Amino acid sequence: MSILFLLVPLSVVLVLLILVGLWWAVDSGQFEDVDREAERILDND
Repeated sequence: MSILFLLVPLSVVLVLLILVGLWWAVDSGQFEDVDREAERILDND
């Protein structure tokens, strides 16, 4: 039972870190033009 006092707060912190990382990625424009990046691989230089 005492392990729950450690695991529950750690899981909450982990979820918050994941949400902050996702928010940062969306806010900084990581998902703006995903189709162009997929086509860029096929272009010949």
